[in-house]
Parts: sequence; C-alpha cells; structure tokens
Amino acid sequence: MAADQTPLPVYLESGSRRVFACAIDWPGWSRSGKDESTALDALAASAGRYAVVAKRAKLAFPAAAPTAFEIVEEVPGSATTDFGAPGSVPDVDRESMTAPQARRIAGLLAAAWWTFERAVAQAPQSLRKGPRGGGRDRDAMVEHVHNAEAEYARKLGIPAGQRKIVSGADVPAMRAAITAMVLGSESGAGDSAGNWPPRYAVRRIAWHVLDHAWEIEDRG
Repeated sequence: MAADQTPLPVYLESGSRRVFACAIDWPGWSRSGKDESTALDALAASAGRYAVVAKRAKLAFPAAAPTAFEIVEEVPGSATTDFGAPGSVPDVDRESMTAPQARRIAGLLAAAWWTFERAVAQAPQSLRKGPRGGGRDRDAMVEHVHNAEAEYARKLGIPAGQRKIVSGADVPAMRAAITAMVLGSESGAGDSAGNWPPRYAVRRIAWHVLDHAWEIEDRG
C-alpha cells in the first residue's frame, strides 16, 4: 500500500507504558505501541488490513497508508491501557449521531464480525504459540471473543436475556441486539448507569474483534 499524505484524524489514549492510536472515523482501527510514535506507526502499518473491513462495509477507504496524522484528542489511559486494551471514552464518541452515521458504524461493526468469522473458518484448531510460548488456540479464542462481547453488550444497556451466551448459536441474536441498539440510538452520551455511548461501544467491540481476527491470521 502506497503512502497517503492526507492527515488521518486520530485520538490518542496514553497510559504509563502503552499508547493507543485510534482512527476517529474508522471504529476498530486502533493499534498500540510503547509511545505515541510507535502507536501511530502500528496504526499506519495496519491500514491494508483495515481496508478489507471497509471494503466489506462498502465504504470508500484511502488507497494508501497514512503518513500524516491529525491528533484531534488526547485522553488519559489507565491500567486497562497498559494491559493492552483501550479503555477510555473520548469526547468525540459522546457526540450524538444521525441515522446515516449510525448505519455507517453498524456496517463497519458487521464487517469486523465477518472478518473475525472468516479468520476462524480458515484457521486450524491449534495456532502457533506466541513469542513467549503462550496464546489461546482457535476455539478458545472464539469463546473469549463471544464472552467479551456479552460483557460489552451489558455496557450498552442490553438486557441479560439478550446477551446470554450458552453456545455459539446464541451469538447472532446477541449481535442483532447490539446492532439494533446502535441503529436506534440518537444520543452519544451514555447514561447515568455508566453504560458506554454507542459510538464508543462500536469502536471497542470492533477493535477487540479485529485484534483477535488478525492474531488468528498471524498465528494460523
């Protein structure tokens, strides 16, 4: 992928040992590094992979990897950030959405799910171990992703009965409930119960799904 000189709008989430760079307009396109520079480099390096997601969602995506960035917002991280997951809600994700904007991010989330399921279908059960000899095998990875999504669904305010995961057969209904919640939302602020704003929920869910999809591809 060639280089794109158009600045990519991003926000940074900075912990004490790790920084996440997140593309504001492309939920799920978030990468981390030990500092701002390495996080932005990792984000740029994954542009080709995210292009597959955008294509699946039938959205135009830059034909070249970004070489310039517009830092729109910086948010403080936490132990979650340093552990290896984004965990802070940026102000940009608290903004209200129009119906077309909700449809757009719901389409990108669906494309992220498709990417994960495709990676699972193409991977062997036993995955190569990580550099320290660890890492889940394929089926354990699937279970982890599904269980995490059930917790993320709780943060969207989805009732327990609609996010209960007993087997893989329960996942489509849960994902349909997540999608319906996103499509039906006009508020961006979350609520007093501590639930996530829909924009952020989509960003976090898509990031987790793609992070593991790409891990499966790399270790398959």
